[in-house]
Amino acid sequence: MPASRTRHLCSVAAALVLTVAGPATAASAAGSGAAGLREVLFVGNNWDGTATVLKSSGDFAKVGQINIVPDKDARIAEIKADPIKWIYYTAINNEVGQGHDQYVDDMYSTPDGRSVVVSRPSFADVVSIDLATDKVNWRFPVAGYRADHMAVSPDGTRVAVSASTADKVQVLDIDTGKEVGEFGTGDKPHENFFTNGGKYIWNMSIGEVTTSLDDPSLDWTKGDRHITVVDATTFKQVRTIDMRDRLDAIGLKNFSDAVRPAAFTPDWSKLYFQVSFFNGFLEYDVAADKITRVKTLPVNPATSTDRTTWLLDSRHHGISMSPDGTKLCVAGTMDNYATVVDRATLQEGPLVAASTPYWATVSGDGKDCVISESGADQITAIDFGTGQKVTSVPVGKHPQRVRLGHVQADWTGPSGS
Repeated sequence: MPASRTRHLCSVAAALVLTVAGPATAASAAGSGAAGLREVLFVGNNWDGTATVLKSSGDFAKVGQINIVPDKDARIAEIKADPIKWIYYTAINNEVGQGHDQYVDDMYSTPDGRSVVVSRPSFADVVSIDLATDKVNWRFPVAGYRADHMAVSPDGTRVAVSASTADKVQVLDIDTGKEVGEFGTGDKPHENFFTNGGKYIWNMSIGEVTTSLDDPSLDWTKGDRHITVVDATTFKQVRTIDMRDRLDAIGLKNFSDAVRPAAFTPDWSKLYFQVSFFNGFLEYDVAADKITRVKTLPVNPATSTDRTTWLLDSRHHGISMSPDGTKLCVAGTMDNYATVVDRATLQEGPLVAASTPYWATVSGDGKDCVISESGADQITAIDFGTGQKVTSVPVGKHPQRVRLGHVQADWTGPSGS
């Protein structure tokens, strides 16, 4: 396995030994070293229903593009025929989508590099798209009315998806799309991680993020938000972690307890996570079960202080860690910058200007942080070593999630496109 992915196979102790498979691993590790595969970056373009496929490092040149909504007409006709589905579809467009449909949230390639599995919020489903033809292999309608973040098991055989309006996670067979299990979560499940070589699943719920009740005194209206840990075989709850108690213990009673994007140290002893409304991140000691440090990042003076204007309760949304565990890369979403932070000192580096950066991941060679600039329709690579911008590459409309994965070595896009 490449050195840049070893950080996904470590363990932590806190009465429970856990190893978390990070965002890039499940799609890429299963195919690493397999003959005829090429590592790439999948960039989900949420508003236009495509995924741009780029080289995974270096100049990040475009390799090809995928149509994620080849069945768009059929899906919209189906939604229009059901008044309740139409209400939710319209609400997603007006609120979460900022006046746009949400066609692509999360995606992972299959181990053989022949398909990509995608969650589609507006269509409330997960689909497998054949990379050679852009046709749908299978479709799974999630419970409720919206599909959100996903995770893939380390062996690449299962995909877990957050059914955000149903307050549950559903786990699917990646080849057939058949459900193999599910479990309840807090309100509005968000991030998912397979852990301990696929033995456990972690889910972070974020509660309501579309209301205007954003003053700290009204935080209780956002719902029940906590981390749920389950056995990935039985789907029985193993552990819950409520950050409300941990925040209150250090006097941060006005902080939201909605855990947003997160990153772990290579030995998984520390968790770095963002929360709603905060321009910075927190450090959590897993074994001690407490928050140990808080990092506040610079405020852009041009950013409105009106919380109701911030995107889905996000101030900063997107965080990743260098493979050696020495640097963090943070997307300052509403402050329009990204920066590399030294983990030992928590000192930030240069503020790299970016237009509504919404995600951060690691390049295939582990040298760069890659952010999606949803406001500029591009991705930007930042050198972990220097903190300086390396390059920007145009993609599709409103890029959000960026994931490492694989395609066939000679793939350049669907045949006939």
